[in-house]
Amino acid sequence: MVGEYWPPERRYVASAYRTLPFEFEELAAPSLQLELQWDLDALMGYLSTWSAVQRYVKAGQSDPLPALRRRLEAVWQPGTMRSVVWPLHLRVGRH
Repeated sequence: MVGEYWPPERRYVASAYRTLPFEFEELAAPSLQLELQWDLDALMGYLSTWSAVQRYVKAGQSDPLPALRRRLEAVWQPGTMRSVVWPLHLRVGRH
């Protein structure tokens, strides 16, 4: 729904920074991830910070988060903690 509202440079994140111009000798980087335990309120708060969501609303579209929350509430009981995991991508280099 908000995909076209991401700024163009978001493509670097989507490609794990592999398409980012990189003028260094690339070194192997460890595989990392961030894992947090969140309830539904924490997830919705995080999603509200997405620039694509903010740009979507600013463009005159209705806030997509209330509808998403209703859908998630059908499978995510209040107060239940769930793992939220992000891969962390690094490009490490030597000049």
